[in-house]
Amino acid sequence: MSTLVFILPFLIFYLIMVVYAERKISAFMQDRLGPMEVGYYGLLQTIADLLKLLQKEDIVPAAADRIFFKAAPIIIFVVIFAGFSVVPLSSEWSGAGLQTGVFFLLAIISLDVIGIMVAGWSSGNKYSSLGAFRAVAQIVSYEVPLTLTVLCVAMFNSTLDLQKISVAQTSTLGIVGWNVIQMPPLFLAWIIFFIASLAESNRAPFDLPEAESELVAGFHTEYSGFRWAIVMLAEYAMMLLVSLLGAVLFFGSWNTPLPNIGTLDLASLTSGPVWGVGWLVLKTVILTVLQIWVRWTYPRVRIDQLMNLSWKYLTPAALILVIITGFWKLWLS
Repeated sequence: MSTLVFILPFLIFYLIMVVYAERKISAFMQDRLGPMEVGYYGLLQTIADLLKLLQKEDIVPAAADRIFFKAAPIIIFVVIFAGFSVVPLSSEWSGAGLQTGVFFLLAIISLDVIGIMVAGWSSGNKYSSLGAFRAVAQIVSYEVPLTLTVLCVAMFNSTLDLQKISVAQTSTLGIVGWNVIQMPPLFLAWIIFFIASLAESNRAPFDLPEAESELVAGFHTEYSGFRWAIVMLAEYAMMLLVSLLGAVLFFGSWNTPLPNIGTLDLASLTSGPVWGVGWLVLKTVILTVLQIWVRWTYPRVRIDQLMNLSWKYLTPAALILVIITGFWKLWLS
């Protein structure tokens, strides 16, 4: 509960800033200025967009199933938001403290396919239904390699508790205690995890559920105003959640990257509840910016390329990493 109390206001602030950051980063990469007119250096542009969305008419198509059409965006957001409940924020704030936190997180976020399917089907629009089918096929496919990479970390740390995984990466040598340093093959696991997380978040180059050039706007074609904003909020929330999970599993969680060097106790001075939240937020922001960078670097893939990458390459590679992790644990024991 303490995690959710922290996450909700942070999520709203994060949404405002990450949309602004995405516009500015993409503008920088394309040698443009980006938002400049609304507020100093365009800082209020996202707030202006949110106010505009809130004022738009909430349109429900005549052929739509009104109850399910209105409920679908809430379902998508709620299941993603519930995933934050088990994420540890520091040594003192361990979230829900579930011993099977990893299992709960993967299980709860997989339910967003229900909301996506309901959104597309209840719209009464063939384009929306087609977009929903493709979105569900994509998310289910990429959950397989993503889950296998998470399994590698769970096997290496011998626990499904995210807080215990975080504690296992605590070291006076700082970065040396991180999972990707303790077991270098886990860096390859993180690469697979990162690619799969892009597909899970519907981010380019895997943004086929929202491929404007192919499906008008995918499963949320018929949504407008506030409900469309909820769908977009859920997408950015998923970006934040997978970045948090990646930081916890692979990059030391809330632990400091700084080591103790002789009499200079950098690790000790930069550890603690407040420092822990700061380090975790910093790592999460870096991973989120990396997702934005990828979006404005690589072109969208075709649906056949999307499926081939998951089933022919990422899934077998993730299975090999699971086997390597098993032998690694046997060797250490």
